[in-house]
Amino acid sequence: MFDSDLPWWEFVVRASAVYAALLVMVRLSGKRTVGQFTPFDLLVVLLLGEAAGSSLTGQDQSLIGGLLSAGTLIALNAVVANLTARSRRLEGLFDGTPVVLGRNGEIYQSVLRREHVGTADFEKALREADCELAEVKLALLEPDGSITVLKRELQGGQAAAAQGERQ
Repeated sequence: MFDSDLPWWEFVVRASAVYAALLVMVRLSGKRTVGQFTPFDLLVVLLLGEAAGSSLTGQDQSLIGGLLSAGTLIALNAVVANLTARSRRLEGLFDGTPVVLGRNGEIYQSVLRREHVGTADFEKALREADCELAEVKLALLEPDGSITVLKRELQGGQAAAAQGERQ
């Protein structure tokens, strides 16, 4: 249980390499993958954890090896959190930046496709913001995968027309 097949430093190197590789893969997968899990996404995450597990320990089944790998992952996560809290540039690199999905009543379909945002998800965000498409001042895909909709103030006739559409 306490006898490890590998030297202690190899667990640290393995955990660091797996952490860096998975961080890059998750960032490349897009904001919506991280922000909102479908059952399929959850399955992929679970299988990803299983696939990466043996990479962390090199098939070493010792308690020490597992604890060293887990401790390294937690330490790396704390370092990344600390760096992103201190640097806007690193925050943008690790956490991402908001993406404009639409502006002034217009949806950018090419951006929706590129960011893997379904029309149904966008329409849900409009409903949650109690906003018609014509009232959209700005729609953003946030780094956490959520959609923020800012409503613009409509002028006299436009406001009446939007109100009539709702009824």
